[in-house]
Amino acid sequence: MNIRHWVRPEIQEMAGYTPGEQPDAARPLIKLNTNENPFPPPPPVLQAWIDSLDFNRLRLYPEPSSRPVREAAAAAYGVDATHIVVGNGSDDLLTILLRTFVAPGETVAVPEPTYSLYRSLAQIQGGRFVGIPWAADGGLPLAGLLASQPKMVIIARPNAPTGHVIPLDSVAELCQQTSGVVVLDEAYVDFADDNGMPLLQEQKNLIIIRTFSKSMAMAGMRIGLAFCPPALAEQMHKVRDSYNVNRLSQEMAVAALNHLASYQPILQTIRRERHDLTIALRHRGFQVTESQANFVLARVPAGHGRGKDWLEALREAGILVRYFGDDPGLSDHLRITIGRPEEMAQLIEAIDRLLQP
Repeated sequence: MNIRHWVRPEIQEMAGYTPGEQPDAARPLIKLNTNENPFPPPPPVLQAWIDSLDFNRLRLYPEPSSRPVREAAAAAYGVDATHIVVGNGSDDLLTILLRTFVAPGETVAVPEPTYSLYRSLAQIQGGRFVGIPWAADGGLPLAGLLASQPKMVIIARPNAPTGHVIPLDSVAELCQQTSGVVVLDEAYVDFADDNGMPLLQEQKNLIIIRTFSKSMAMAGMRIGLAFCPPALAEQMHKVRDSYNVNRLSQEMAVAALNHLASYQPILQTIRRERHDLTIALRHRGFQVTESQANFVLARVPAGHGRGKDWLEALREAGILVRYFGDDPGLSDHLRITIGRPEEMAQLIEAIDRLLQP
C-alpha cells in the first residue's frame, strides 16, 4: 500500500520513540530497563486511595482540569493551584507544551544525549529540533543553545540517560538570556539533592514538569504535573484534552500528594542502592557517571565485549537493562535502573559470571 500521499512528510521521515521493553508474565525477568520504582506506593497512600474510591462515579467524567490534584499539589509544594497543569503523565505535558508554544518551523533545542522523546515530539509538531552536545564537564552548552534561537529549550535535570545535574544557576542564566520558554524536566528530581522550584518566582519563562512514574511508584497511573506562571497555565489548558486524566488516577495522585512523607524510606533505599551499585560496578571495571537519578549509566569494561553483547547476555540471565546503541557516544554504555536490594545482588552475580575468563 502506498501511503505517502496520505501521511505527513514529518511523520514519514521520523524514526519514532522506542519505549523500553515491557515483558509479559510468561518469563519472570528482573526489570532494570525503564526506571520504574521497584517498590509499590507506601501503605498510607494505597489506603487513602482505596478509601476514596466510589465506583458509582465511574460513569461520570472526571473533573476536567484535575482540580483536586492541583489543589493537593498546591498544598504539598507551596504554590497556588493556578500555577499547576495536570497531565496524563509528563509525556502528555510535553505534548501540551509543544502544541502551546512551538509553531511549525520554530526551534526546539536540547543538550544531548538526553530523553529521546523530545526529538520525536518536536518532529510531530513540525518543529525544528536542534541537539547541542553537553559541555565536556557535563555543564550546560549555553552558547550553543542560544545560538539556535530557540522558541523552547528543554533541560532534563537530572538528565536521562546520564543521571547528572547542572547547577541551578545555569538554568536561571538560560532563562534570563533566551527569549523562548525553558522547560525543566524534573522526572527524577526526588532522587536528587535539590530542585528547581525556587526559580519559579523569578523566572517568568520557566516551566517545571514532574511525573508520578518514578519516585511515586505510579507509572501505570499516568500522572504528571507542570508548574508555571498562571498566564502560561491558562494557555496550556486551552490545548489540553478536555478530560485528559481519568478519575482513578486523579484520586491516586491526591492520595500520594497528601502522604509525601511516607515515600522517604523508599527514596532513601534507592539512593543507598544507587551508591552501592556505582561502587560495585567501578570495582569491576565499569566507568559509571555520578548519578542523582534512580539509575546509573555505565560504560562496559574494555576488552569484555560491546554494550549490545552485555544487553543480550544479561537478558539471557533474566535481567533487562537499557541499551542506546544508535545514539552517538552510547554504544558501549548500559543504563541500569536501581531495583530492590536482592535484584541488585542478582545483577552483580550475573556480571561476575560474565566477567569470568
